[in-house]
Amino acid sequence: MKTKLFLLFALTLLFSCQQPVDSNKIKKGMIKVAILYPNGEDKTFDMEYYSTKHMPLAASLFGESLVTMAIDKGLASTTPGVPAPYLAIGYFYFENLETMKSTMGAHSEKLRADVANYTNIQPVLLVSEVVQ
Repeated sequence: MKTKLFLLFALTLLFSCQQPVDSNKIKKGMIKVAILYPNGEDKTFDMEYYSTKHMPLAASLFGESLVTMAIDKGLASTTPGVPAPYLAIGYFYFENLETMKSTMGAHSEKLRADVANYTNIQPVLLVSEVVQ
């Protein structure tokens, strides 16, 4: 029973930290890019910089190609006493794969150069299709 209650509490915390996404803009078939920042020993992440400087920079570079974006801040895992597996996850939504590739590709160097300003983590990217 304690494990189930902790799991419910952890999931509530995780979802309560998610920035609002304009869900009216998200449709089946769109492309979602998740940028995951794994947690670990000696990993640092400046959420203030990420949310007020880096992600707005990306949005301004992507322009109209970016449908919407969001940021999650990791708070906990589902196992008591174990830290969150990710310190943060950023999301970008695009209409299609071609738009995502050309938009992100055109600005990848500038965005990669900014990563050192907020983290020492090598991000992991997941490109997926919105199913529902």
